[in-house]
Amino acid sequence: MDIIIIGAGGHGRVVLDILRAAGLYHPVGFLDANPHLHGRRVDGLPVLGDLNILDTLRAKAVEAAIIAIGDNGVRREYAGILDQSKLILINAIHPSANLASTCTIGKNVVIAAGSVVCAHCQIGNSVILNTGCIVDHESIVGTAAHICPGARLAGRVTVGSGAFIGIGATVIQTIRIGADAVVGAGAVVIRDVPAGATVVGVPARVIKTAAGRAVRYSSGVVRQLVETAV
Repeated sequence: MDIIIIGAGGHGRVVLDILRAAGLYHPVGFLDANPHLHGRRVDGLPVLGDLNILDTLRAKAVEAAIIAIGDNGVRREYAGILDQSKLILINAIHPSANLASTCTIGKNVVIAAGSVVCAHCQIGNSVILNTGCIVDHESIVGTAAHICPGARLAGRVTVGSGAFIGIGATVIQTIRIGADAVVGAGAVVIRDVPAGATVVGVPARVIKTAAGRAVRYSSGVVRQLVETAV
């Protein structure tokens, strides 16, 4: 099946590598909103244009697509656009990923090399499970969430739609991460995270609320939390 990749940046190159390793689909090109990329080649594939040429591609027997954009909000928005087209949204799952037979996976999902998804997990549409992450038993990852490389979710964790779990973060069992929340790199989450909040540190603390208000700590604590997030 001929497919296109939406997004010709770094994540797009990772998705192309996953698709080539899996060998289930035939990528024929990228689409990207950046006009400076149009006509160029990325890892051997042409950047054909932007979403405005979807009708032309369908006429040329391109049947499917995957959205390779790291920004959760943009990926979710583009998925809505593609859902209205006649293109099928497919998944890119690296052959080295370890998926339990009882897990369920939505569409437009990227599961990178070395990821582990354990028994009875639910992975929503447009999710990224990045390199080497672990999603333990009975966890739920909501639509357009991103679990970054090396992040670890213990059993029965719930990650809300659009949430971002930073590289190397750890979330202990039964925790709920709210929609569009951000967990900083290396954080250890031992309490529920409100929707839209940003948490960093060990243990993780809120440094920004959904309303965008910064949480005040002593200068030394703020410095430590910001450094941990970076």
